[in-house]
Amino acid sequence: MNSIKRLLNPIAFLSVFALVIISCDKDDSPTTPQEQNQDHNAAAFAENFGNDILRTFLGTVVDTNDNPIDNAMISIGNKTAITDSNGVFIIEDAPVNQRFGYVKAEKAGFIHASRAVVPSNGTNKVRIMMLAETIAGSTSSGTQETIALANGASVALEGAYIKADGSSYSGNVNVIMHHLDPADDNMRDQMPGMLYAANAQNEERMLQTFGMLAVELRGSAGEDLNIAEGSTAEIRMPLDASLMSNAPATIPLWYFDEVNGYWIEDGQATLVGSEYVGTVSHFSFWTCSVYQIEHSILTIYIEDENQNPLENIKVSLESGNLGLSSSYTNENGMVSGFIPSNQSIDMNIFSSFNCEGNSIYYESIGPFSTNTTLNITAPNNPNSVTEELAGSFNTCNGNSIENGYVFITHSGKIFTSTIQNGNFNTSILRCTNNDVFKIEAIDYNSFNTTGEIYYAFTSPSTYLGNLSSCNDIDEFVSFKLGDDIAFIPHGDSFWIDYSSSWDELSFNSGGLNDDGFAFSLKIRNASGEDYHPSNETLGGFVVEGINDTYSNGNFYISSVPFELESYVSTYGNLGEYVDVTFSGNYTSPEGTIYPIHGIIHGKRDQ
Repeated sequence: MNSIKRLLNPIAFLSVFALVIISCDKDDSPTTPQEQNQDHNAAAFAENFGNDILRTFLGTVVDTNDNPIDNAMISIGNKTAITDSNGVFIIEDAPVNQRFGYVKAEKAGFIHASRAVVPSNGTNKVRIMMLAETIAGSTSSGTQETIALANGASVALEGAYIKADGSSYSGNVNVIMHHLDPADDNMRDQMPGMLYAANAQNEERMLQTFGMLAVELRGSAGEDLNIAEGSTAEIRMPLDASLMSNAPATIPLWYFDEVNGYWIEDGQATLVGSEYVGTVSHFSFWTCSVYQIEHSILTIYIEDENQNPLENIKVSLESGNLGLSSSYTNENGMVSGFIPSNQSIDMNIFSSFNCEGNSIYYESIGPFSTNTTLNITAPNNPNSVTEELAGSFNTCNGNSIENGYVFITHSGKIFTSTIQNGNFNTSILRCTNNDVFKIEAIDYNSFNTTGEIYYAFTSPSTYLGNLSSCNDIDEFVSFKLGDDIAFIPHGDSFWIDYSSSWDELSFNSGGLNDDGFAFSLKIRNASGEDYHPSNETLGGFVVEGINDTYSNGNFYISSVPFELESYVSTYGNLGEYVDVTFSGNYTSPEGTIYPIHGIIHGKRDQ
């Protein structure tokens, strides 16, 4: 394996490069003789996948309007999970292979969906966009009928159908159909698996296609139907104008094996005018593929100049006729996948939140003939800066969250990361023109949440606090003083005493109203006496006359023993939240300096 070190460099992978599908039946649909007679040995092909391994998956399932889909059934091998209200699922120790992992998503009202990946170390992040069971038209048994979409995509049916048990069907037939254009970025999320296939010789190949069609058949009672044995259907798929110059006169047809998660060669289609026309003898996902390309695995690690792995870095790869593919690094700064062998590849890298709108680095990489690892050091950039985020999260009963995730929103972009053994720690490239971000931490086992909390970055690192993902706690103060951590839930105002091994820390917050608010921090000795007179604020800040100008401003105080910088990250209306981030140092009577970081999350009550 090659290992290449570069100052800021690449990644690429194949999750998809353009395609054409036709979809139509569910896994429990009848198996036809055509499927059974394929010259394909699944067991022999699976030898390409490598050894059995266990990996963690964090995924998001959405509809075509990008709304989360809850209660979708997710399966990876023998492991299953259900998406929560955010459309998120987590599966730990999922059984996959070194070179292949297959994720399936099912929910009533949607066509079956899936994603295939080359599993990486750490968390494998996937995104699946499910297609609704939209009825494009209806026909009846014994009647020849062509069902067409507005753009010309169509399926011509001969009128003979069977039920899932193989018996003949007589009655009305609803045809569910979608056409997906390779020019549409959403196609990458909507396609099944990845463009990884077994050709007629049972050899591994990568594919390029020219459109996508999804079809399913339903009887009058909603039962699954398929084409009867001995019957066929003609499919037509219009080509985007940008693809016409590269479209061959004939190309192979490949169907998607929903059980095993890859494409299998079966027949061919012909270019007629500006559309491909082919004949199929069973409904499944199909692709018309032009190229059968040998491939390699490219693995990328991206880190900052201090060798911290960077998460959610977007890496885009474009290769000749194969189109564009993109993915995001995980918490290890890693991304991995298939690339076409022996071809030059255009690679672009973007910051975690795409701050500048353009890539922060471009390079032409390859060609690669063997599996390759690239190590990338992200460059200094005036639009983005490295930021470390760290915190800990507990359940309602105070135990560490064992199975959870965090939403991070910044500059209009959102990404999701996992909580591991109650802890969250990641490094990102955040935008320099915006110091505010928000998080929400969810306990996936109980579906409890912290709610949305606004923060201000305190570069180069921001402490999120020791928080509780508990729906019953909606106001709190959390801070870390030296090595001591406190989380204090409360009601309309806060007054807390926190005992540590060396002091007692008192926190007080005044009322929150249109005229502003105040908080103070005091250190007391073991006998309860303040180190200064009790009527003197030892450290803190007062915000007066909150308005649009000040609500996102910095407020400084410098007093003994505290030196604090605070930031009002959000200031809501009556009954809404005020979030304040504060950080600084405390100097003990003995002269020892302790760092302090904290967050106030409370509702305005006046």
